[in-house]
Amino acid sequence: MMIDFGLQGKTALVTGCSRGIGKAIAIALAQAGADIIGVNSSMLQPDSEVAKAVAAAGRKFSAYAADFSKREQLYTMLDELHANHSHIDILINNAGHILRAPAAEHPDEYWDQIIDINLNAQFILTREIGKHMVARKSGKIVFTCSLLSFQGGINVPGYAASKGAVSSLLKAFANEWATHGVNVNGVAPGYIATDNTAALREDLKRNESILSRIPASRWGTPEDMAGAYVFLCSPAADYVSGTIITVDGGWMGR
Repeated sequence: MMIDFGLQGKTALVTGCSRGIGKAIAIALAQAGADIIGVNSSMLQPDSEVAKAVAAAGRKFSAYAADFSKREQLYTMLDELHANHSHIDILINNAGHILRAPAAEHPDEYWDQIIDINLNAQFILTREIGKHMVARKSGKIVFTCSLLSFQGGINVPGYAASKGAVSSLLKAFANEWATHGVNVNGVAPGYIATDNTAALREDLKRNESILSRIPASRWGTPEDMAGAYVFLCSPAADYVSGTIITVDGGWMGR
């Protein structure tokens, strides 16, 4: 029997897909056959890199915008989605933010913003889109987790708290929805060269410390992440539920 990694005829919603990991995910899902709905904090134009790459793969790209720290914008965007798309087969909860400050100096504003974007918005999106998957008894949902779903990090207490919570949240959804044909899982990127990690790579001491622990001896690229998402969204992962795949160059095995 051939293993099926194809996504032909599927529609995938990818949040935070304008750059980095989200962009790589959107392009990979399109190359596997899915049409893409891209949701970002600002509206992506038809000439954006991700829109052009999706079109080059022969798939449709639709763009929506919402600031995930503002709940009213999130619900307005959801209303627009339900009005314009009859169904969404795949949800990629990838959008996220990070703000750095030592725990003793970490302000309420940092904490609230990160929890709203990285956790509260993810819950609302999953509930509102996932309930239609449950009714259809079919769907795939993948959360972008983090190594800080397992570890505490340094100077990022809000981010660590949000990603730790996301790892439990996806399991809570998976426990309820697997019986309804909806697979909920996560992917935990290791140290990937994106905007979010620029400060670490520019700190020569931290950069050296990080690289010394990665068995692969390099920072990952967004493209390194894409295969895990395609797998979890495909029929090949129909019996995978409530798990988190680490793509980290061996960091967690060290």
